[in-house]
Amino acid sequence: MSAPLLSVTGAVKRFGGVQALRGVDFDLKPGEIHALLGENGAGKSTLMNLLSGVYAPDEGTIQIDGKPVRFNNPREAQTAGIATIFQELDLVPTLDVASNLFLGRELMRSGGLLDVARMRREARKRLEAIELAIDPARLVGDLSIGQRQVVAIVKALSYATRVLIMDEPTAALTVGEVERLFDIMRKLAASGVGIVYISHRLEEVPQIADRVTVMRDGRVAGITDPHTPQAELVRLLVGRPLDELYPQRTTAVGRALLSLRDASFRLARDSAGWQAPTGLSLEVHEGEIVGLAGIMGAGRTELLSALYGTGLSGHWEGGVAISGRPVKLDSIRAARIAGIAFVTDDRRGSGLMLRMAVGLNLVMSVVRRISPGGLMSPGRQAQAVKQSFGQFDIRPKNPDVAVGALSGGNQQKVVLAKEILGNPRLLLLDEPTRGVDVGAKGEIYQRLRQLAAQGLGILVASSEMPELIGLCDRIVVLRQGRNVAEFTGGVDEHTVMAAANGRDA
Repeated sequence: MSAPLLSVTGAVKRFGGVQALRGVDFDLKPGEIHALLGENGAGKSTLMNLLSGVYAPDEGTIQIDGKPVRFNNPREAQTAGIATIFQELDLVPTLDVASNLFLGRELMRSGGLLDVARMRREARKRLEAIELAIDPARLVGDLSIGQRQVVAIVKALSYATRVLIMDEPTAALTVGEVERLFDIMRKLAASGVGIVYISHRLEEVPQIADRVTVMRDGRVAGITDPHTPQAELVRLLVGRPLDELYPQRTTAVGRALLSLRDASFRLARDSAGWQAPTGLSLEVHEGEIVGLAGIMGAGRTELLSALYGTGLSGHWEGGVAISGRPVKLDSIRAARIAGIAFVTDDRRGSGLMLRMAVGLNLVMSVVRRISPGGLMSPGRQAQAVKQSFGQFDIRPKNPDVAVGALSGGNQQKVVLAKEILGNPRLLLLDEPTRGVDVGAKGEIYQRLRQLAAQGLGILVASSEMPELIGLCDRIVVLRQGRNVAEFTGGVDEHTVMAAANGRDA
């Protein structure tokens, strides 16, 4: 058994009266991919910041190759061979790939001029070393999120990195990009690089990890095998069984809110990669949560976008009705008048104003309703904000904090709360718990079930099959823009995925 490349013993870190780490032990072996799991506030980020030199431990030791080290800043950790790739990638979108790789260490020609040609040649070699076919002269802002992630890895490896810490690297990636990233991670591990992999996606752990450490309340709750059943991982994460994560379904289903009858969305112009809804027939009733399942590209997001009037211009053909009355859903305004609200899969990009206070984010889309005549009513706004904080248990309990400073789970609660303030009848959700920890997921599921009990109809698209099965009353399976199967109660993942892929169960 190989000796640890990196080890932490008895790490303690305090911030004022708050103890973020309480005697944490952690180690990483050469060539190992070690998954680090935990709820928001469990201590993962603090441990990551100790290893990357952002903080120094108040107590405890850090060792590399058995020798004690102490980092006063991130540069010292980098010099020691530790590189960290944060969720917010350290790349400049307006510079090309080569310039990003050599930022701060530019190659120069005689006379003090940048040697752009040489930097691009060197960049190409480094990209080709991990079989990435990207033009070094291409702007980083023009790359996909997955490609940017790999460029960030190449940049990190240019510092003679032996330990690579990756914070939620797959949060915004497609299935194909995740597979590509995992291939690169395995190759790096095979070369001896130790990787700390931080994630909320429990289903990815057995695919990529060699070992798993679970943190809870600033302590190590357990060290386990990557093939540990997900139910046991959830118990370690939140201290309660998986079957308590999903609320009981006690809602009596009412009349149909949304009705599609052989409905198709016709684009005003062709668009590659946009899977238009075709010949769809489905209903969502009052008090019902309906799930949309399907593989990547099946048309789930496109269906929600078309119902809400977002995305590419076009129009519906066939029967489209809300509460039994035909509607023309050709714009966001038309959708909102019909009582439809939509929570996108990109809360940071299109759902929230990150630099704006939580309170203002909550009320900015419903100012007209809570401020008659268009005049700002501080009293009504304060009441609406208080109501949202109470209903969704948004933390911290401070409406003046910038929403970008909140955890992923609390940001998602803000997005949901702000849509609910508009009193919709039908709520569309696209990946409602993406990047959210297990505890916050449970809170969101509870609130969605409460909203359904009040008569709200909910249509939710998710790539997490346990979420669809545990949360939804019915699951509609899409393939190539069409609904091909429907399931109610007691269905398993294998049966749903078989339908999504066009196979017999």
